[in-house]
Amino acid sequence: MSLSLLTMLFGALTLVVLGAMALAFWLNPARGLALTTHRVELLPRVMADRYTAFAILAVVALVHGDPVLYAALFAVCAFMGLADGVIYARAGQPHMKHTLSGVLSAIALVVALAALLVEKGS
Repeated sequence: MSLSLLTMLFGALTLVVLGAMALAFWLNPARGLALTTHRVELLPRVMADRYTAFAILAVVALVHGDPVLYAALFAVCAFMGLADGVIYARAGQPHMKHTLSGVLSAIALVVALAALLVEKGS
């Protein structure tokens, strides 16, 4: 088995695990918390490490300079910002910071996709 294939298999496993956790939280947040053993009182610290992880991904995209990485990063950030905005708006809470983050990330995604198209046309 090649290292590339093994890497892909780890990627597939990661997708399955993350997908299962996401589905658990979407369908039943209490079940998601139980499944992941997260504690509500510790969520601010969990959010700190999540934002740190996204910042590290942004550094990787900057260092690598690949429009595909930028597009993936901006797509994820757009989804996260817009989804959080919808959650807060539906709950009657202030949401504009989240929504604006999602919109700006979506704009950045469009720019990254345009860069990809220009590169492919060259």
